[in-house]
This record gives sequence, structure tokens and C-alpha cells, in this order.
Amino acid sequence: MATKRDYYEVLGIARGASDDEIKKAFRKLAFQYHPDRNKEDDAEAKFKELNEAYSVLCDANKRAAYDRFGHAGANGGPFAGGAGGFEDFGFGGGLGEIFETFFGGMGGAGRQAPRRGTDLNYRMSITLEEASTGIEKEVNIQRVEACEECKGTGAKEGTTPTKCTECGGQGKVYQVQRSVFGRFTNVVTCPRCRGEGQIIADPCAKCKGSGRERMTRTIKVKIPAGIDNGNQIRMSGGGNLGERGGSAGDLYLTVNVAAHKQFRRDGDNVVYELPLNFAQAALGIELEVPTLYGPAKLKVPAGVQTGKVIRLKGKGMPVLNRASTFGDEWVEIKVVTPEKLNKKQKRLFEELAASLGTPVEAEVETS
Repeated sequence: MATKRDYYEVLGIARGASDDEIKKAFRKLAFQYHPDRNKEDDAEAKFKELNEAYSVLCDANKRAAYDRFGHAGANGGPFAGGAGGFEDFGFGGGLGEIFETFFGGMGGAGRQAPRRGTDLNYRMSITLEEASTGIEKEVNIQRVEACEECKGTGAKEGTTPTKCTECGGQGKVYQVQRSVFGRFTNVVTCPRCRGEGQIIADPCAKCKGSGRERMTRTIKVKIPAGIDNGNQIRMSGGGNLGERGGSAGDLYLTVNVAAHKQFRRDGDNVVYELPLNFAQAALGIELEVPTLYGPAKLKVPAGVQTGKVIRLKGKGMPVLNRASTFGDEWVEIKVVTPEKLNKKQKRLFEELAASLGTPVEAEVETS
């Protein structure tokens, strides 16, 4: 026959431990080794051992006898004399504080808690000009709101929900079960109100008792200057209404900045491609180029080459959330070779080619 372990050792406490220390140690270990929670092979045996140790040490007379005579003086374990389970262990009400931990504290049965509504995601398109200045836009969304007919109660107008008589409004009922460890009280969702704690005898015809309905709303959205493609705007509480009084979710608007015919965005800068003919590139030119904020003068130096970038400071996009800070406009030069020439143009190019001389031929490597 296996030798029983010392009860103080089982609970991991000193012999001089107070009643509160004994109870605290037992709660912690019982929570750890309860067979409904711990599926290890030895969990049931350890839980039974804990149960036996606690039943002795929580009783002043049994503890005194155990301290004096050991296991022989304790008159057996927790199942001797007919007292079983946790009902005699000082947890109260036959339910037991530890089961409040097991079932209530671990998301078990009970009145359904308020549930936050789900978030909504919408996409909206704006132009590059709108992104550069910021804009207020209206968008149409569909979301779940409180029923307008019953104001969210779920009950027909003129009536109100009543407290469930089966669970007393708690949304949970208690079921007593017997096992080898004694009597246990299990907490389950009330079958009548399904955990709501209340009964709607005459439901609202519009929402069928849910208290919620899907609505189409037009809302105004402020889009800040400098917003970029793919950025999101969060509107707190703009999503679907929660259940059982829960808060609404959020609305996330993903912004799509449409491609522009003239400009290409590069972060906070914009790129404009400026086509020049040979003469303009060779001689240089001063001209106006478009920007997001109207035409601007640009001086192109003589002899400019394709790919040269000239910066127009502060003519780019505003930096998001940084007032009065702007990127630049990069004017990228592209020298265009004419595909067709008239007789006069051809003669002039021939004269130019002759005056410039024959280009040096590239050396060809031979093996």
C-alpha cells in the first residue's frame, strides 16, 4: 500500500500556516489539477489527494488531531463520515468559490456579457488634387444600428422585456452532479432565456426581437491633406452596433488616390515629365510647367540631357499631419527625337550635323 504524503506537503504550505493561507493554497492547486481542466493522466489522483488534505487541514479539530497523531489521528480522508465534495469546505452556498473560478472566471455559463460590434471596412477614391488640399466627402455605408421601432429593446412598442423567472435574471442555472469526489454544482446557461437573463414575450415586428437592424447611412468624412494611396481613416464607433448593450465597432475607410494624367507621386514629392526638342535642350529655355497649385516658371539650362531632374521646391504634396510642410515637384527632362521631318527641317539638321562634325566611331574589340 502506498504511503500517504504529508498533508502540508501536498498543499505546499508550512505547518504553522493560517486558515487563509490553507484556503489560498488549495484554491490554486485545485484549479491547476481539476480533472475538468487538466487532462494529464495523474491529474485526477492529485486532485483527490488535494481534496483529502484540505478536508483535514481546514477543520480545526481534524487538523489538531493530524498534527498530533498524523494520518491515524485524522479519521480518514474527506469521504469518511459522509461529508463529500466541497460543500463542507467553507466556500459557501453549495456552489463553491472555486467553481466560480472554474466556470464564471473562465468564460463559463452566466448572463451573456455585452459584445462589441464588428468593424466595417470601406474603400473610397479621391483625386491627387483632393489629396493635396484635403477634402470633406460624403460616403454611403450599411451598418447595424439600434432598431428605430423598439429603440433597441427588442420588444414591441408599449411593452418591455421581463426578467427570466427560471434563472432570476442571471442567465445561468445550477445543476448538481455526483462523482467520486462528492457533490459538485455545475453552472450552465439558462435554457429558457439562453443566457440573456430576460424574456421578450411580444417581440418587435421590425427587428424580430433582436433590437438591431441594418441601415444605410450617409456620413461625412474629413480627409486630411497629404493622405496617400492605401492610408486608412478610422472613425471610432462608426461600425456595427454591439449586442446586449455592447459598444459599436469602428469604421475604417481605405483611401484610393486615383492615378493622375500629368503627375506621378513619389512619397511627399510629385514627378512631372517635361518633353523638350533638340533645340530647346541645346539652347536652354524658360517656360511655365504645371504644378498641383497652378503654373510655375522653370528655367532649363542649355545642354540639358534626358533624365536631368530640376526641383521646384515646395510644389509637391503636403506632409501628412505636418502643417505647412511640403514635398517638392521634380521636373524630369525628356529630350524627344522627332520621328518625321519636313524638307526644311531635314536640311537644317543636315547643316547642323555637318557643322558639328562627324562623330568619333566607337572602337570594336576583336578577339
